[in-house]
Amino acid sequence: MIELLQYNFIQHALIAAVLVSIVAGIIGVLVVTNRLVFLSGGIVHTAYGGVGLAFYAGTAVMPTTLVFTSINALLLGALSQRKLEQLDIFIGLIWSLGMAIGIILMALTPGYSADLSSYLFGSILTVPVSTLYLMGGSVLIIGAYTIYNYRSLVLMSFDADFAQSKGVKVKRMYLSLLVLVAIASVILVKVVGIVLVMALLTMPAYMAAQYTKSMLSMMCQSILWCLGFTLTGLIFSYQMNLPSGATIVVTASICLALQLGLKETLKLFKKGTVQPLNSSENRI
Repeated sequence: MIELLQYNFIQHALIAAVLVSIVAGIIGVLVVTNRLVFLSGGIVHTAYGGVGLAFYAGTAVMPTTLVFTSINALLLGALSQRKLEQLDIFIGLIWSLGMAIGIILMALTPGYSADLSSYLFGSILTVPVSTLYLMGGSVLIIGAYTIYNYRSLVLMSFDADFAQSKGVKVKRMYLSLLVLVAIASVILVKVVGIVLVMALLTMPAYMAAQYTKSMLSMMCQSILWCLGFTLTGLIFSYQMNLPSGATIVVTASICLALQLGLKETLKLFKKGTVQPLNSSENRI
């Protein structure tokens, strides 16, 4: 495995894995604790419209997608703050519309020849240097925002009404958080793809939440889980010639299943439902 590090695309993939893990680890915890999974899914999938717009207009994909997705994030945020009775329907409509716009614009693009699968399912092994710079900038933005607003984010995440009574601008922070979700989505698209982004945002955060209630600790653990999934999936995808994004998500899913299985087994032992094999009752 050591000899693989001499290849530039492997080096780029490893750097991308670290940067993506930081982004997904931080934003994923904020998404889970604020119960924004479905809303974030709507934001993520509108990114496809940004990809289509970039190809149709002939502009850079990531900046164009970031602007398009951020606008949709603010739109969804404004709708959610109006407390509509059937908000999930509007989220689903914007979710579908964003992807439909992307499909139509790509179909209208003259001479279009891009690989759709790289945006739908990701390809960490093909991350260019320019994308790494954008990822690095996103990490700095998300990290600085989280550090500066950490106390307010904690208050908002666990009790929005109490946070507002303490002077936190909850509505403003809520909308800015959705924009950060849009930034994270665009960054993660290149690694695991639009279809699989939510898995990397939610699974590491959920697993981290099982061991701690401190948001800072959750973020640190989530970053480590995400890095472990990404690197392990990267190794397996390279050795077995499998799609990298899907392999990363399958790796995370297996680890989550094992964690849940272990947790349930320990519960049964504590309740006395399952007896250990070395107990006197089980000796023959």
